[in-house]
Amino acid sequence: MSDGRVNADQQEEGEQQQNLVKAPVKRSLGLLIATYGCLFVGSIASSLLAKYYFVHGGSSRWVSTWVQSAGFPLLLGLIYFPYFVFKTTKRRPFTRFTHRHLLFSVVIGLILGFNNFLFSWGTSYLPVSTSSLLLSTQLIFTLILSVIIVKQKVTFSNLNCVVLLTLSSVLLALGSSQDKPAGLTKTKYFIGFLSTIGAGLLFALYLPVTERVYRSVYCYAMVMEMQLVMEFSATVFATIGMAFDGGFKEMVKEANQVFTKGPTVYWTVAIFANVVTWQLCFAATSGMVYLTSGITGGICMTALLAMNVIGGVVVYGDAFGGVKIVSTVLCIWGFSSYVYGIYVKMKKDEKNEKEEEEKGHSGMKTVEDGGEMEVEMGKVKDDVAAADERV
Repeated sequence: MSDGRVNADQQEEGEQQQNLVKAPVKRSLGLLIATYGCLFVGSIASSLLAKYYFVHGGSSRWVSTWVQSAGFPLLLGLIYFPYFVFKTTKRRPFTRFTHRHLLFSVVIGLILGFNNFLFSWGTSYLPVSTSSLLLSTQLIFTLILSVIIVKQKVTFSNLNCVVLLTLSSVLLALGSSQDKPAGLTKTKYFIGFLSTIGAGLLFALYLPVTERVYRSVYCYAMVMEMQLVMEFSATVFATIGMAFDGGFKEMVKEANQVFTKGPTVYWTVAIFANVVTWQLCFAATSGMVYLTSGITGGICMTALLAMNVIGGVVVYGDAFGGVKIVSTVLCIWGFSSYVYGIYVKMKKDEKNEKEEEEKGHSGMKTVEDGGEMEVEMGKVKDDVAAADERV
């Protein structure tokens, strides 16, 4: 009788742990969808607003760099509200946040700050559509660095996607000589071109490095905590640059004398809205890397570049000739092939899981040893731990 009760208790415990596996996975899927939604809005809006600043009289690249990271205090709400206000978690903010996490966050943040500076140079000289497509060159380097740093497996779907998106940028480069805005010299256009490529390369390094660092992170809230430190470090970098270049005085002068839409629009749209949308974009990027991988995060961002191209054409009247049409089609084609590859893999995994469930009841086995029954919960525990780490 006692053995029967033990077996019943063990089976009940196994069912409870199986339930624990399913719930976090569902929450992670919802979190992934919400994260990509934020990335969608943040990426498109921030690119258009960054150009809006320069189109209407803004000229300081340090100001443009500063607004990309200065919204880091907004992350405090995501970090502290769930614990102190909504009571949705028992984990206190910055629990298990080690000196190692702090050091990596500071270093990555400084790299991100320089990346923002290069992006500002590129945006100041190039049309939104051109700079957006150029940034897709980071994908091939992201894939290479992901293979080296995080041992990313090269598959047909991700390799095909990288090749197509890189080809779209090459086509754009070949036809770039006819895409210069009126009054822009070849030298400045070349500087903007190289600055945008440099920003893409640094971002290619950022994605796999953060993916590797996030392997020591056990919850989404901790990702936001590291993101807070990164953005703070990037803001310090930009603030020092602004202080030496007179950027803060230039902001006041631009608002009152230079910006064509007036001081109210300058502070609310060109500055504040830029700060919010950039923070939304970068926070969502970190979330995507944590929930998926560096290469997937890069591909998802690159897929939005096609929307940025269309946005630049609609909002600013950027030229949209044959080269950009082909580049955009290749961009969409590459991303679609990658999504299809993920879909096929998911279907294959689901089929394998069903076969395993039919054979071994979700991987739970019973072993008879000396008349006693033991329940092997190794696989279930691993799944629970993996799911908990993503919540």
